[in-house]
Amino acid sequence: MSLILTLVSGLCWTIVYIEGIRLGFREKTYAMPLWALALNFFWEIFNSILGYAEVGFDAQVVINIVWAICDVFLVVTFFRYGYRYAKKYLSFKSFIFGSLLVFAVAAVVEYAFIMEFGLAHGRAYAAFLQNLLMSVLFIKMFIDRRGDEGQSLIIAVGKWIGTLAPTILFGLIGGGGLPGPNTFLLIVGLLCSLFDIVYILLAAGKLEIFARSQ
Repeated sequence: MSLILTLVSGLCWTIVYIEGIRLGFREKTYAMPLWALALNFFWEIFNSILGYAEVGFDAQVVINIVWAICDVFLVVTFFRYGYRYAKKYLSFKSFIFGSLLVFAVAAVVEYAFIMEFGLAHGRAYAAFLQNLLMSVLFIKMFIDRRGDEGQSLIIAVGKWIGTLAPTILFGLIGGGGLPGPNTFLLIVGLLCSLFDIVYILLAAGKLEIFARSQ
């Protein structure tokens, strides 16, 4: 069951990343919010390297490497197309500096989780908390763009299932060096599902949130 849930999560998130890359280049935009992208990028780099050093090439390490490679392309779309969303407020140099600062902060935060809690607990706590942040930021992106520019139902559903699988694994069953059940991870994972379902309804056009034009 642990391997099945790991593979489900790996497949769903890989689909999310590939769809985000496809939409980013096709629509000349970026598909993942900056803070979520930066945190994911360094989570996957650190856990690919440290996971391999600890256990070699197991399923999760291979998945992490695939995700890290996908993240490189998502980062490219952000720096290539992201400035058009900020040019009303920032110079190009300020945009680049601010974005690089976000990535630097993300690296420090991810490293701090591992140093404070150890690899098994640190990667799990960081992953679930940044996933909750991501769930909220995807909704904010939808609102800011007043629609699904750079987003799709594939991303919304893939993110939900890709997060629900590890919620069951780490929150109820236990795995990856963590005993189950884990109340903290279960609660954070369920909160992710709550916001992810809202995002699915938005992406599917089933939830009207914008004021009607007078």
